[in-house]
Amino acid sequence: MNIDRLLKLPNTLPSAPRVVRKLMDTFNQEDVDTLYVASLIEEDPVLTAKLLKTANSAFFGLSRSVTNARDALNVMGLIKVRALVIAASLGEGFRCVAGVNHTQFWRYSITSANLSRSIALPIKIDESTAFTAGLVHSIGELMMHAAMPEAMMDLDQRVPVLDIKRAHAEQGLFGYSYGEVGAALAKEWRFPQKMIDAIRHQAAPFEDDVYEPIAGVVHIASWRARGQEMSLSGEELISSYPDPVGMVLGINPDSLMGEVIPSFTRETEVAASE
Repeated sequence: MNIDRLLKLPNTLPSAPRVVRKLMDTFNQEDVDTLYVASLIEEDPVLTAKLLKTANSAFFGLSRSVTNARDALNVMGLIKVRALVIAASLGEGFRCVAGVNHTQFWRYSITSANLSRSIALPIKIDESTAFTAGLVHSIGELMMHAAMPEAMMDLDQRVPVLDIKRAHAEQGLFGYSYGEVGAALAKEWRFPQKMIDAIRHQAAPFEDDVYEPIAGVVHIASWRARGQEMSLSGEELISSYPDPVGMVLGINPDSLMGEVIPSFTRETEVAASE
């Protein structure tokens, strides 16, 4: 199935909820009113419940539970809360997709987001866009599984969803990968252009005259997150490291080879700055 046909299938491009449309506007604001963001989120009880469930999960390891959107913003910060609400909206649209381990998929996505932000900070790339792009970069996988389950099941048996070579395998089989599909949804939901470009070009961030640094950040972050999910050894990580992308961005590869994956909360950020 070509990408144009896939994108025209019913429910492949669901409409963005009002909350998400409003949250998208805040990416262009220098000073965001967090009380406004909290009230906006709490207008949607379903998304609020999903936010709190994820925030209080073992993924984030908060020192205390958060009980409402304002509390989550105080503990986790705007960057994470906004991204989690957007991801929850996307997940709601594709929650019954067969062939995908959803717990693993979102664990991997959160790890990618944390890594994207960790990589972006020292090289002075927009951490907010990097975190959000990292969190939703692989949503195209869910879209493709929903649209063509049989073809994806065949591919899954040969190259697992989170295999490092997944994008290459999809490109060879379909002529496109989850990045292009996810970018179409990001465009439909009016994501910032940098985020759309990062999702679209993540598999080959600096080829064909493309230069979107956040695409490179997501490329590196997702490589490391996939390595963790696939339990790659230190030698396997070293041999598979995407060195050309890392060199362009000026990333120290040694910072990504350790066993500990970065995880940021408001509490750890404050502690680190004192």
